[in-house]
Amino acid sequence: MSKQGLEVQRNYPLRKKCKEFFWGGWCMQTNWNYERQMNTAFMWGISKTLDRLYPNPEDLEKKKERYKAALEFFNITPQCGAFVLGLTAAMEEEYAENPDTFNPEMITNVKTALMGPLSGIGDSLFQGTVRIIAMSIGISLAQKGSILGPIIAMLISFAVSFPITWFGGKLGYVKGQEVIRQISESNLMDKVMYGCSIAGLIVVGGMCATLINITTPIVYNETLVLQDVLNGIMPCLIPLCLTGIMYYFVKKGVHPIVIVISCFVVGIVLNYFGILAV
Repeated sequence: MSKQGLEVQRNYPLRKKCKEFFWGGWCMQTNWNYERQMNTAFMWGISKTLDRLYPNPEDLEKKKERYKAALEFFNITPQCGAFVLGLTAAMEEEYAENPDTFNPEMITNVKTALMGPLSGIGDSLFQGTVRIIAMSIGISLAQKGSILGPIIAMLISFAVSFPITWFGGKLGYVKGQEVIRQISESNLMDKVMYGCSIAGLIVVGGMCATLINITTPIVYNETLVLQDVLNGIMPCLIPLCLTGIMYYFVKKGVHPIVIVISCFVVGIVLNYFGILAV
């Protein structure tokens, strides 16, 4: 990586960087997909940072590598996405400056570790609190025939979402630089990576248990309920096994579309014969 790119990124106005993180978080639901959910929006939000860090033709392969890393699975409360974008930008700068000592896997691990906690906080605040208050006020006014109903509902939502998204991106970037510097100086990088990996696995395990709602209706002699036996061994054992199977095929290079279509076909067949149920 050329020093020119890092210098351009470091000297780029903070306000403009925060603007990129803001719009990346604000548009986090754009192009949502079932395979990797918000990954394309995240990549778009970090793309200008990567373009500045790797501006020269000889940096093309490295920029492709970082673009590909940004396209990995990502899902979060959109308003919290700007914070992760800011933090990721700070880590990308550190990796560009010290490619031999900074492990890029840490960037992915930190992103994965933050998805669950920030989504829990964000969903509770925005979906469980702000939206209910805004819609309650808006609906009450609309029922009285006031045009202000939907307008006030949108303004309340915007008034809360805007500053959190904007300052979240700034906080992630500025504090991210300080944290990375402290970690580098104290040689805690390996411990942080280990902790982030554990947190990421916990998040993925929780997603397997909550998002994959598949059971078996098999009963033997009206006394042996197979699902109860499996739950006794390990709750959500079937979703875990299915996730392992999907992971195996992905690692073997099977195209995701083929896996999705196969899941539809096999799921319909097994459901028809009473082996699996949703």
